Parts: sequence; structure tokens; C-alpha cells
Amino acid sequence: MPRRIESHTIAGPAGALEALLEEPEDQEPHTAAVVCHPHPLYGGTMHNKVVYRIARGLRRSGAVVLRFNFRGVGRSEGEHGYLEGEIEDARAALDWLRGRYPRLGFALAGFSFGARAATRLACGLGDSRFVLAAGFPTRMGAAEYLETCGVPKIFLQSTQDQFGPKAELDALFARVADPKQIVYIESGDHFFAGALQPLEERVVECVRLVS
Repeated sequence: MPRRIESHTIAGPAGALEALLEEPEDQEPHTAAVVCHPHPLYGGTMHNKVVYRIARGLRRSGAVVLRFNFRGVGRSEGEHGYLEGEIEDARAALDWLRGRYPRLGFALAGFSFGARAATRLACGLGDSRFVLAAGFPTRMGAAEYLETCGVPKIFLQSTQDQFGPKAELDALFARVADPKQIVYIESGDHFFAGALQPLEERVVECVRLVS
């Protein structure tokens, strides 16, 4: 089965959002997943290499995946919303995806800034099948919401993450509510340098455990 990819424009709270929809190549999807990209003010887009690998891993595990650009990025309208606005963008993207696939359970995923947006939204909604956080930035403020979040949580982190060092994430993870799992990937930096393929494989493995 050839890869199916579609470009879409989604109505967001600050204007139109640019998005890409991709279905699994070899199976019917069992989950509809939204993937959130890293910080918009530091070059983050839906075409980021880590975001692309997360999306591909999700597709391989049987999810239909929607990547999108936050407000003010690429062809998405609006201006940077200091995380609160981007969470609402993710909510609009998820609402659109759930409308497209109403029979599927849903999930959220994100990298770096996008991991914050995805976990905040998933924990607030409460009925996500899982939320996947890659490169979770521990130095982006408090994350007490994770301590009462009953959604299955998957953390994938570089062993050399300068924005989410292992000691800091371990301390946070100890307080995170179950169910949860954490996987450290040997790599050079926050962006999983030299380890994008292992990252993708861990996405596949971890998602299959919770699907």
C-alpha cells in the first residue's frame, strides 16, 4: 500500500493552521494521533527531524498521524501564543482529526516545547489512549499536572539532553502518576543526534505496549 499523505488547512483559534495527514502504509489505523513540534521561536516546525521520526514511528505502530504548524509558523496564521495559545492550536487540530476519524481512539505526542503542549492537553482531556513526550524540557517551568494525570505517559529522552537532563527528569518522573514509562536513548543532544532511528524504533515499541 503506498504511503498516503494529504495537506490540509484547519481552522484554529488564531487563524488557519497548516497540517499534514498521514495514514499507516500497511494496516488500518487503530488510533488517531496529533504530533506537536518544538518551540516556534527557535525554528521549530512540523518538518523537524524528530517530529518526522515520531510521526513515522506512530504510523508504523498503526496510528493515523496529523502533524501541524503552530500559529505563526510556516503557513499557519497568527502570532506566538506562549504555550497557552499553542495548546489551543493542538486542541483544534485534535478536534479536526477526531471529526475525521470518529471511531478511533486518540493520542497526543510532541517533542520539546511540543511535549509540554501535548502533555498539558492530554492530561486536561483525560481520555487520551496515551501521550508521548520526547525531549521533555524540565527547565520550562513546573509540571505538577503530571502528578495527577491518569493518561498513560511515555517519555523518550536523550541521555545528553541539555534542556531535560537525566537527573532532573528522573526526579520529575518519580512524582508522575501511573501509568508511565521512560526510555533513555543514547544520543548526542536534545535533538537525538546520531540516534533518530533508535528513537523511531522506541516509539514503535512503546506505543505497541499501550495500544
